[in-house]
Amino acid sequence: MSTVTIQTSELRGKNAEKIEDLAEFLKDRVDAKIDVASSEITIDYEEVKERPPKTYVRVLLRKFLHKAELKEQFRVISGKENVFIIKERKSVEE
Repeated sequence: MSTVTIQTSELRGKNAEKIEDLAEFLKDRVDAKIDVASSEITIDYEEVKERPPKTYVRVLLRKFLHKAELKEQFRVISGKENVFIIKERKSVEE
């Protein structure tokens, strides 16, 4: 069983309604089971013989941020093995 976890706690704090949009976005593009929990989304590749590369999932997350016009506020970083974190960008003050 192979899973990828996306930690969305910072995104939930600012834009809680976008979590369901992200789950729908992933369902349309990934052939796997999507579970939405309080602070994370889990992609479970049980039925799939071979899961897509980690870079593909990262690109999908970045595409969602661009599509939802959140690219300026959030970024995708890698956590531990098979974990992505949607993290808020630090603002630059002059």
